[in-house]
Amino acid sequence: MIVRGPAYAFSANITVEGCTTPTMWGQYCNQTVDTLSCVPSAGNISVAKSYNQTSKNVVSCKNSLETSCLGDGEQKLYSLEVMGVAEELTIMAMNIRLNVMATNNSGNFIGVNLTCFVRHGAIPSAALHDYSGNISKAPLSIRSPKVGRWYIAILPVNISKELGGTQNSNTKVCYSMESQVLECPIGKAGSNCTWERFVLQTILRRGSSPFESYYLPVSEKVFSKSANFPLEPLLSNSSYGEKPDDIWTYFLSEIPRGAAGGNIHIQLTSDTEINYEVYARFGGLPSIDIWDYFYANSTRSSDGSMFFMMNNSSKEKVDFYILYAREGIWGFGLRHLNTSSSASKDVIIMSISLERCPKSCSSHGDCKLGFDASGLTSYSFCACDRRHGGFDCGIEIVSHQGHIWQSFCLIASNAAAVLPAFWALRQKALAEWVVYTASGIFSGLYHSCDVGTWCLLTFNVLQFMDFWLSFMAVVSTFVYLATIDEVFKRAIHTAVAILTALMAVTKATRSSNIIIVIAIGALGLLIGWLIELLTKYRSFSFSIGFDFHMLDRWQTLKVWVQNLIKTLFRRFRWMFVLAGFTTLAFAAISWKLETSESYWIWHR
Repeated sequence: MIVRGPAYAFSANITVEGCTTPTMWGQYCNQTVDTLSCVPSAGNISVAKSYNQTSKNVVSCKNSLETSCLGDGEQKLYSLEVMGVAEELTIMAMNIRLNVMATNNSGNFIGVNLTCFVRHGAIPSAALHDYSGNISKAPLSIRSPKVGRWYIAILPVNISKELGGTQNSNTKVCYSMESQVLECPIGKAGSNCTWERFVLQTILRRGSSPFESYYLPVSEKVFSKSANFPLEPLLSNSSYGEKPDDIWTYFLSEIPRGAAGGNIHIQLTSDTEINYEVYARFGGLPSIDIWDYFYANSTRSSDGSMFFMMNNSSKEKVDFYILYAREGIWGFGLRHLNTSSSASKDVIIMSISLERCPKSCSSHGDCKLGFDASGLTSYSFCACDRRHGGFDCGIEIVSHQGHIWQSFCLIASNAAAVLPAFWALRQKALAEWVVYTASGIFSGLYHSCDVGTWCLLTFNVLQFMDFWLSFMAVVSTFVYLATIDEVFKRAIHTAVAILTALMAVTKATRSSNIIIVIAIGALGLLIGWLIELLTKYRSFSFSIGFDFHMLDRWQTLKVWVQNLIKTLFRRFRWMFVLAGFTTLAFAAISWKLETSESYWIWHR
């Protein structure tokens, strides 16, 4: 189908300003970003309860300079790397003091605030940050920090107020910067490190598109050779005294570099009602407050997000896609609901996979693969058939019966070529008869392939033949109107065939071809008339020399023009000419009214 519509030309410029060195920042890249070096602490933090006792691994991150001093309004920037999935990131300022004696002679720090702005993956500011707090009063704690680089900005305020309102540019507040990353032991997660956490192993699908894979938990509790695994052996123990609706089981998977164009497919199936909520988060573990996507039930989910797509979910089935998942670590959390009920003992099968096209294009299209500008990341999309559309080809645009009617109307409308072909055959215009007949046949074959019914040849060949023969039919009609010898007609036909073939093979569907074809036909008709006039009126000529009898000259020219007009009026059957231009007007109106929805009506 030829899709025509308004075309909009635009240009876009993207400017990224930054420092070439990651350890520098500022408008002139003249300020240093201090990197906090992290090392595991010698001791662990123990979390003891009456039913369990676990230990958190503590990673301490400190600045190479033990003490930093900042004036009022000055800012200091730090960075640290969270290497793995962590439970908490704590930012502290130790040994806070002024470098001069305060007016109260106490020498102690009382009113100066150390404001801390924290942001993941980018430099924070007072207007743009992820977390903030006054670390001179209490440490800033970030629950479930994302994996990656964090930037920390420290800004002291109220130094002059601490000094009794006096201004002194030499007065600074000094402090020691320290951060701690708290991690649970391997296989554990949660604020008390009591919930189960499993790493998912990537298994590539054989004979599939690039990066298509499914994930299985690395655990001795389950063993599966398929993409599905039972969920019950992996669930966290619900006997630790926690609330029934506050028990979690976590899974971690990694989307490899270059596979960001894939879609994460998550499924839970059971014979009875499923009592779990599913949460997903990029770069860390999700919780009831922190998540990127979630599914609770058919009415509570992230369905409003353009990157979240539900797939026939019900009470006995949880099925959704996360579209175009970012490359890196993804955390999935299952929140247990009503764990004391008998439903929790039912067998639930879970599967997590990375697919190229959602629902395999619903069996109504082909999954196409493309790459971004760098050629490193592959993206996929569904090329739907004629009757379906949507992201996954799951929307029926035209019913099967409607498609049959549209196909019949488009193909059968080409039977109109019988009329000019029959007329040309009666007039023994065999060349025109061949063009009209072939044009009708190939137009029917082209539209049959275009609507997805049947393709005799490849689509491009049929499209070329349809447009080329249509161009030839228009021009041949003009040339036929010129009653000149067959020798001249063959010459004109040959030249026209070459020109129209070039037009049909290069941008055949452009609208300007209509004007070009009519212009070529009119030019052929004009050339035919000139040949006819030169042959018929050889005796008519003008003297090259200067003629003083201008009145006789104009009189002769006037008579010649009048005879030419009379000849034209006698030559044509003007009712046919009027019918032809009326049909051309109908064609122009149909061309204007034709849209993607009404294509089958107006195009025929």
